Amino acid sequence: MLALAVPLSAAGRSLTGINIEGPSDAEPPPQPPSPAMYQLDIILKKGNNLAIRDRTGTSDPYVKFKIAGKEVFRSKTIHKNLNPVWDESVSLLVENLKDPLYVKVFDYDFGLQDDFMGSAYLHLESLEHQRTLDMTLDLKDPQYPEHNLGSLELVVTLSPKEGDMKDAYQSMRLSDVHRKAQLWRGIVSISLIEGRSLQPMDANGLSDPYVKFKMGHQKYKSKTIPKTLKPQWREQFDFHMYEEQGGYVDVTVWDKDAGKKDDFMGRCTIDLSHFPKEHTHKLDLPLEEGEGVLVLLVTLTASAAVSISDLSVNMLDESHHIMQRYSLWKSFHNLKDVGVVQVKVIRAEGLMAADVTGKSDPFCVVELSNDRLQTHTVYKNLNPEWNKVFTFNVKDIHSVLEVTVYDEDRDRSADFLGKVAIPLLHIQNGERKAYALKSKELTGPTKGVIFLETDVIFNAAEAVCVHSTRQVKAGLRTLIPIEQKYIEEEPRVSKQLLLRNFNRVRRCIMFLINIGCYVNSCFEWDSPQRSICAFLLFVIVVWNFELYMIPLALLLPLAWNFVLIASGKDTRQDVQAVEDLLEDEDEDFDKDDKVSTKDPKPGPWEDSRDKNHILEDMLASWHFEWIRAMVDSERKGFINKLYAIQDVCISVQNALDEVASYGERIKNTFNWTVPFLSWLAIVAFGAATTIVYFIPLRYIVLAWGVNKFTKKLRDPYTIDNNELLDFLSRVPSDVQVVQYRELKLDPNPSPNKRKKNNPG
Repeated sequence: MLALAVPLSAAGRSLTGINIEGPSDAEPPPQPPSPAMYQLDIILKKGNNLAIRDRTGTSDPYVKFKIAGKEVFRSKTIHKNLNPVWDESVSLLVENLKDPLYVKVFDYDFGLQDDFMGSAYLHLESLEHQRTLDMTLDLKDPQYPEHNLGSLELVVTLSPKEGDMKDAYQSMRLSDVHRKAQLWRGIVSISLIEGRSLQPMDANGLSDPYVKFKMGHQKYKSKTIPKTLKPQWREQFDFHMYEEQGGYVDVTVWDKDAGKKDDFMGRCTIDLSHFPKEHTHKLDLPLEEGEGVLVLLVTLTASAAVSISDLSVNMLDESHHIMQRYSLWKSFHNLKDVGVVQVKVIRAEGLMAADVTGKSDPFCVVELSNDRLQTHTVYKNLNPEWNKVFTFNVKDIHSVLEVTVYDEDRDRSADFLGKVAIPLLHIQNGERKAYALKSKELTGPTKGVIFLETDVIFNAAEAVCVHSTRQVKAGLRTLIPIEQKYIEEEPRVSKQLLLRNFNRVRRCIMFLINIGCYVNSCFEWDSPQRSICAFLLFVIVVWNFELYMIPLALLLPLAWNFVLIASGKDTRQDVQAVEDLLEDEDEDFDKDDKVSTKDPKPGPWEDSRDKNHILEDMLASWHFEWIRAMVDSERKGFINKLYAIQDVCISVQNALDEVASYGERIKNTFNWTVPFLSWLAIVAFGAATTIVYFIPLRYIVLAWGVNKFTKKLRDPYTIDNNELLDFLSRVPSDVQVVQYRELKLDPNPSPNKRKKNNPG
């Protein structure tokens, strides 16, 4: 058995593992006193003559370490290299020396199962204590032991470690989650501007480049710029900086290939320790293992108001200071600092029993955009009390607060217990409220209730007036690109998701068809009264038409829906159809989800990985043999077809979702789904009507053109954006409306009972 100590990293990256506690039956060397635990320090140096697994004659290797069937370490991936150099370090706490260290090497394949490249065992009982040993492990395939698959070079040190094991476990449990949840020391803003003289990867002498950023567990991916060697991205990404000295950002450039695996174009590394804070630095970074240069802007800023405290501490008691910070006079100062949200996580009741003992070990993770904090774990309890206060800086008032409850497992990833999503604009300050927990997809109920109290202060004339139209800074932030979420997993093809998106697009098209039929009925004189009214309206509007009437006409449906809602008539009943679709597919998503702290498995009884690692090697080996057979000269087009089918399905799935989402967001703007945004639309349409009425069109077009032509000259590194699309990105789609709805509290909820819940 083992527990993970704080990991080390020669490359500045955080390496994590799994914590396990249990009785030890180890037989230590005959040297009294017998240590309670051992510390195993490993440096993964490099690989030599590794196996070829790609058609290009190379591989993309990475290494996994396992003890007692539990994965405790995974290295970074070295692309297109049979002699990779990792130089990564990890420190483990080990109880039982009888369990060997199981080392496995894989070839990373985008979109398909990774290819097995060999494995080896390191028997810990044979290691001499407190001595650093250089070791070479020969890699073998259990199915073909005669094959030479290369070797790995390690530096290993095993040291007895005295101390109370329970205390060590308490301080090191779930280190991966803790690393993601600790308080960050600053923000790293990276603006990806452009690339120059990149390497051509396609037959036409061009490339379709995109960029991946990685800093610890934080990952981003840029958009793809087709057919160019001088791409202009103009995108911005924000990272949390956890280390006092800075850390490293790994940057890789890829060429997008629709029918096969994406081509690696080069890499570079940003050492943040060299940059002073509160300044923007322009970097021209040459690409290693490739050609060309990336142009970036890097800015380091100090951490904002983010904290964890006990319930007795109330940050918002300093209301005078907060009011000054977000006063109306500072509306145009630092648009990314919109406000502050304080979340009090009080307790939960009636949680699902995730352990075989009929209990759970729950802890709570609170997220706002990419900011994540967590509570301590309450052991063996279905009604835990945390009494913790979390404080976040609000960068966008349209963000959604996500509170997720997990069950801590000492031998594997945490089990999901329930989740709620609360848009900040829905929060009533100071209200202590019970929220029914939902499933991972937020589409159905699960067992349990969580009690929260939230307060939001942002730029307004009165701090508690969260629905006023005077939130100047919050309104201006709406017209700036929304913050991207970290990349957590590759997109996947889902039959249920594809069908759902198709039905959503069909509903949008049917809405337009119905409008067309209504207009056509006026021409057909199906209703004489309607046709006469339409004819008179047509004549009056056309005879007196002015350009300002276009934005003025857009105000009419907003005003009409406002009157209907004020009179008690709800114009948003069509969301029920989407809710029915989501309920039907919820179980299918649960079945296919990957295992991670963010998205863990449904329950411990479904985890068979610990007992089947030998079977994994056999399956991986068979998978490789199948791949090798299929890429023979007469069949090698088969794999390309698989990639092409997968890419086409994902593209169609995402395109349907995007089209349906924009249609639903336009509809939800006019039907007052989010009053703040509807009022903002009224202000915009009113301003447009006034401007067009008083200012000649030629002056408006001239001002627009001058701004567009001189924008690059005034600020060469500005981030391009479309204010209309940025506004619509804040309006929830019908799927998000269903996910953000509160469920009515059920005194006897059942996680297996799928039933409809009206909003509370």
